[in-house]
Amino acid sequence: MRPPSPLSMKESTPTCVAGIGGSAGALNAYKALLDHLPAGTDMAFVIISHMSPEAHSQLAQILSRHSKMPTLIAADAMPISANHVYVIPANADLQVAEYRFKITWPRSRRNAQIDLFFVSIAEAFGDRAIGVVFSGYDGDGTAGCKYIKEKGGITFAQDESAEIDSMPVRAQASGYVDFVLPPDKISKALTEIGARFARPSR
Repeated sequence: MRPPSPLSMKESTPTCVAGIGGSAGALNAYKALLDHLPAGTDMAFVIISHMSPEAHSQLAQILSRHSKMPTLIAADAMPISANHVYVIPANADLQVAEYRFKITWPRSRRNAQIDLFFVSIAEAFGDRAIGVVFSGYDGDGTAGCKYIKEKGGITFAQDESAEIDSMPVRAQASGYVDFVLPPDKISKALTEIGARFARPSR
């Protein structure tokens, strides 16, 4: 089999990477977001969900029913491709290096994976990093939103539709959230961001 051409490799590289963090009560938000995302934004979407270390996650399988894009569990050294949805594995820290995932087992500490991933994409992608904070307890994601903003990226938090509002409210209170919206409206905004960074047509 021939290796992919430089052009096809370039086209598979996402224009932006969106980290989507959530914990308790976030499943419906993930579903609503994906239900309203088109297949061809040229972005990559990465779900950072708090899961028990013992959990055998079926999240990717569940979300694939709501996504128009391939949806799979991230693996170490896996290339990050445009128009794909990725889900963090259980009991792991997920980061990026270049356009590949970097996974460390076990997770370094409880309920810190969203901040870790947001910081990683801010470092890697700068103004093309996007952070989304959905329903959940505590404040994971807030420090990561600050880092994304400092690197020129864009941040979102779920509005009062969040089933558990601690995580999105704390992110909003930090002053580092650009938009506070329900999941379907976040999808619309992400689609518009994708159009802004769209590759020129050949």
